[in-house]
Amino acid sequence: MMKFKTKNIDGLDIFYREGGSSEKPNFLLLHGFPTSSSMFRHLAPMLESNFHVIAPDYIGFGNSAAPNHTEFDYTFENLTKYVIKLIDELELDKFYMYVFDYGAPIGFNIAVKYPERILGIISQNGNVYKEGLGKKWAGRENYWQHPTPELRKKYMNAFTPETIKGQYLRGGTTKHSRS
Repeated sequence: MMKFKTKNIDGLDIFYREGGSSEKPNFLLLHGFPTSSSMFRHLAPMLESNFHVIAPDYIGFGNSAAPNHTEFDYTFENLTKYVIKLIDELELDKFYMYVFDYGAPIGFNIAVKYPERILGIISQNGNVYKEGLGKKWAGRENYWQHPTPELRKKYMNAFTPETIKGQYLRGGTTKHSRS
């Protein structure tokens, strides 16, 4: 039975879902953008009979603390630090990881720093090289280099209710439902 928990890490609450016996191998589920651990609401219960499942919400996502961007450095490096501190607090010495989208750079940073702790990695939509981002991201890279108000407005569609609901209900598609 999944439990909903929170740990305070360096003054910020990190929400996480936990299921299965701590006597079983650990399985860390790292969500994508703009989702949360809720994306694993169907997968986690299927895993918990064979694994101790942990699915955190990153800082700024889901039910975790969301400090203002002027007070928190929302980089993959910093998000990784908080996930590592949660892993250490929960005493997950060795674990499997499922990484999706935003979870990939976080998970891969963990694997590079602590390869001896990683039992295996399942990656879905997790790029490990720039070319893997595709043409869609070329324009966004321009925004990263030159964050003008006009370009910011252009990419705000990633935060519309339709896009976010699509991530939760249909995966990455928002215009077509899956059969």
